[in-house]
Amino acid sequence: MKKLLLLPFILATLLLAKEKPTVEQLFSVQTVKVKKETTSHAKKNYGFVVADQARIYDISPRFGGFIEKLYADKIYMYVKKGEPLVTLYSPEVYKAKEDYLNSYRYTKVRDNKGMLKSAKRKLQLLGINAREIANVLKKRRLSRTTTIYAPVSGYIFAKNIVNGAAFNAKEKLFEIVNLDSVWVETKIFEDDLKWIKDADDFEVHLKTTSKVYKTNNKLLYPNLDPKEATLTMRLTLKNRDHSLFPGMYANVISKDKAKTYLTLPQSAVIRKNGKYYAFMVGEYEGEYEPVEVSVKPLNNQTYIILGGLNAGDEVVNNSLFMMDSDAQINGLY
Repeated sequence: MKKLLLLPFILATLLLAKEKPTVEQLFSVQTVKVKKETTSHAKKNYGFVVADQARIYDISPRFGGFIEKLYADKIYMYVKKGEPLVTLYSPEVYKAKEDYLNSYRYTKVRDNKGMLKSAKRKLQLLGINAREIANVLKKRRLSRTTTIYAPVSGYIFAKNIVNGAAFNAKEKLFEIVNLDSVWVETKIFEDDLKWIKDADDFEVHLKTTSKVYKTNNKLLYPNLDPKEATLTMRLTLKNRDHSLFPGMYANVISKDKAKTYLTLPQSAVIRKNGKYYAFMVGEYEGEYEPVEVSVKPLNNQTYIILGGLNAGDEVVNNSLFMMDSDAQINGLY
């Protein structure tokens, strides 16, 4: 078997020296062993935080009216579930309350529970708060105004009214966005579709926080952008502390299922004439044999060894330019 003998003057130096330095000491040659490593592949994509559409709420009354008092009077203010958003006067609601109270009084004289139930149902269908409906019978008098309460905690992302404004039925007054959970949407190239389908572990990194968000909740939109040849992947992240907001830029790292590979650092492999080589440690000190290897990247620092070496084989991990030069001089390629 041919061996690459490192420069003849090395041995001469070793024989003459009082304290014999090793080849590693003279040339700072470092070695590393091929090892088994259980890990997963990783790829990086870019995306943006967007609101979870299931947590967006439009406040669109089923009746028209006039604004009496506006509590949610600032865009992007935070409101809690059950807090009043606006107090208003609606002729339609007032009439429905009046019918409900009159129906109750009528049933006191003549038993007609169906009429009373129907009058109450009309208020419910108009979206009137249950406590306000109960107060009609409890207090036996009518409140001229009606209050709309926040159905969920969140931020006011849209406010289309001011104090004293009039509005029509079905007109959107507010949009409330709950950010306890958000989506991250990222573009995936068509060539990576198989990879993404196998990936089951995702990390999301953002510039605004050092926290790493992990999730396996993914959805691939079944719609390809023909101009960019990309699909959109959606990840769902928990956001209880509200540190993530729509529009934030995100780095998304996708990982597939962990597998066991034979690996070497990329610094231990040299590419020459379209082939890859490693320099295996020989039987004697200073001997290194160039071995052709088959590799593919595991990540930016590591190669997967597909052939040419076995677990435990020891190879040079630096100074490969020197090994390459000596191998050419000795005709070992």
